[in-house]
Amino acid sequence: MNSATGSDDPRDYLVSQGFENYTDTDHATWRTLARRQREILKGRIADQFLEGLDRLGIGEEGIPDFRVMNQRLKNATGWEVVAVPGLIPDLAFFRLLAARKFPAGFWIRKPEQIDYIEEPDIFHDVFGHVPLIMQPIYADYLEAYGRAGLVAAEHGALKRLARLYWYTVEFGLAQTPEGLRIVGAGIASSPGETVFSLDSPSPNRVAFDLGRVMRTLYRIDDYQETYFVLDGIEAWPSLDLDRLLPLWRDLEAQEDIKPGDLQPEDRVLSRGDGSYHRAKPKSAA
Repeated sequence: MNSATGSDDPRDYLVSQGFENYTDTDHATWRTLARRQREILKGRIADQFLEGLDRLGIGEEGIPDFRVMNQRLKNATGWEVVAVPGLIPDLAFFRLLAARKFPAGFWIRKPEQIDYIEEPDIFHDVFGHVPLIMQPIYADYLEAYGRAGLVAAEHGALKRLARLYWYTVEFGLAQTPEGLRIVGAGIASSPGETVFSLDSPSPNRVAFDLGRVMRTLYRIDDYQETYFVLDGIEAWPSLDLDRLLPLWRDLEAQEDIKPGDLQPEDRVLSRGDGSYHRAKPKSAA
């Protein structure tokens, strides 16, 4: 989820993608990232993600032109990708999602930053996030998330929505007939976490529960200590406000849960041994 200070009007942040300004080096960087990531994702990502890449024309040719991509996206789910200069304030972010507009950075990392960048770039935002927006159920979930975020801001529950976004949109997993699959963009755009999230013995993998997720702190500096697993590719949680408002009130009386801690009521799909994180400093939000 975005976080910055400034105007809450999303129109103040919309810019042109400036497709004509990308250099040969920029397109080469995209090709390197896309080629590598698509290979690593085989057998690990939800099939719907790969279908979305193909239908949108998000491939290894170079950075996608939003104007071309948006024609296909609008026809499928009524969404469009809009260029923004970087992280934007929460309310502006929520308003864009509620209007079926996905904000994406237009800049791409430098060749020397291939393996890690601190702030999400166009590869993370477009390659990681946009393919699943071709799926109507996921597209509806993102819109509902935006509307819920606007209400959460009025009820002091923004941290609950941030955690939900983190553990679903960014770092979610899902059960499929073929086994556990990635659905989160933060995993899908990271070669290291793609492998870690599914194959490492270190993290917990816990069945998704909305209240549990909204109580759980998350890692912002490293791979996750716990991944939450949806019951299926289309099992995105309902964000009905009649359900959320009393849930937020109930959660205020409960303590936050540390990223790697398990709870007695958890349905644990695989209990992590914590081996990766044990010697590392922790930073949770």
